[in-house]
Amino acid sequence: MAGMRSYNDGCGIAHALDVAGERWALLVVRELLFGPKRFADLRVGLPGVSANILAQRLRELEQARVLVRRTLAPPAGSRVYELTEWGRELEPVLVQLGKWGLRSAELPRDAPISVDAVMLSLRARFDARAAEGVAGVYELRFGADRFRAVVADGRFELSRGVAENPVAVIESGPRELDLVVSGDKPMSALTDSGEMTVHGDKRAAERFTALFTLD
Repeated sequence: MAGMRSYNDGCGIAHALDVAGERWALLVVRELLFGPKRFADLRVGLPGVSANILAQRLRELEQARVLVRRTLAPPAGSRVYELTEWGRELEPVLVQLGKWGLRSAELPRDAPISVDAVMLSLRARFDARAAEGVAGVYELRFGADRFRAVVADGRFELSRGVAENPVAVIESGPRELDLVVSGDKPMSALTDSGEMTVHGDKRAAERFTALFTLD
């Protein structure tokens, strides 16, 4: 981590901040938690960061062994960034940090939010008690991006990809889904306006979005 500022403190928290405490660094990790991405994809998820700063953060995180660069097999052949096993260990940290931030009265609810940020917020918001007795597979669609969500036995699993035989498919932008799960807008208002589309069991979709409350 040559050239990076350091707290020069033997505390593990201080060292963690040395590694991933620079501005945008943890948001880069957030954008990679659901799988590898190209540089251009990271720019989409982080519209507020310049290309130069993003490239610098990626170099620093690679040097710190938080992520690696690799080239996808043909025919794609694209260069992507991917978290290492050690980098993926930051997920519960980010979930708890997100839960803490969501409780803030100053949260900028009208600011841009990425698909991956909303997906991670679902993990932060999931209420296992509310999910007792709920079971189903759901698909969340954001343009060409797909996520498979599974609720069973009070547990919640979420991964990037197509769901097989989902009970309901929810299609919207990331902000629209965030408005529904946060309770700021009812699903019916967004489906009536055309900002959200639900395929399949609409009641199941409503039950699903009601599972994400801050305990």
